[in-house]
Amino acid sequence: MENTTKNNILDAALVMFAERGYKGTNLRDLAAALNLSKSALYKHYDSKEDIWNALLDKMEAYYAQRFGSMDNLPKPPDSWEEFVQTVMGMIRFTVYDPQIILTRKLLLTEQFHDERVRKLATKHFLEGTANIYGKVFESMMEKGLMKKGDPAMLAFSFTAPISALVHLCDREPDRQEEAMEKISQFVKCFIATHAEKQA
Repeated sequence: MENTTKNNILDAALVMFAERGYKGTNLRDLAAALNLSKSALYKHYDSKEDIWNALLDKMEAYYAQRFGSMDNLPKPPDSWEEFVQTVMGMIRFTVYDPQIILTRKLLLTEQFHDERVRKLATKHFLEGTANIYGKVFESMMEKGLMKKGDPAMLAFSFTAPISALVHLCDREPDRQEEAMEKISQFVKCFIATHAEKQA
């Protein structure tokens, strides 16, 4: 029961922090949203900062488990078809998962106020994703699927346009379908340019 309550607090905190920011969120409102007293909230977390850090921990683990990380790399594809399935699955998760949408909003707004959030934003919007794809491309080069090159630079050139289109989905949700179509076209163009052989 305690773990359920703690998770409910973090779920509500994610919504509130994403909507109001860290400074704009107060524990009285958070407790009220959960039908808890403020003192009941303190039975589970010592402070707003404690909730904030627990939330960041939870969302980082959630993302790493479902999207991937350097410690949880996606299975190296054996064909370009498998690559497309993996990539589009990762992108659909990123664009459509409600918790990830809120987390991205939180990271975007709070990166200017919090050192840990700034590092997480860099990791998730740029370096972390590029590092994952660098490893994927390295394995695809070793398998003879991909033309030899610098996997890190290829990963950067692959992830940057996709990241920009994901952010477009956040800014203009009504253009989500258009952005997903552009991502799909971009992936096909990337394959046509970098495939050593079509599997």
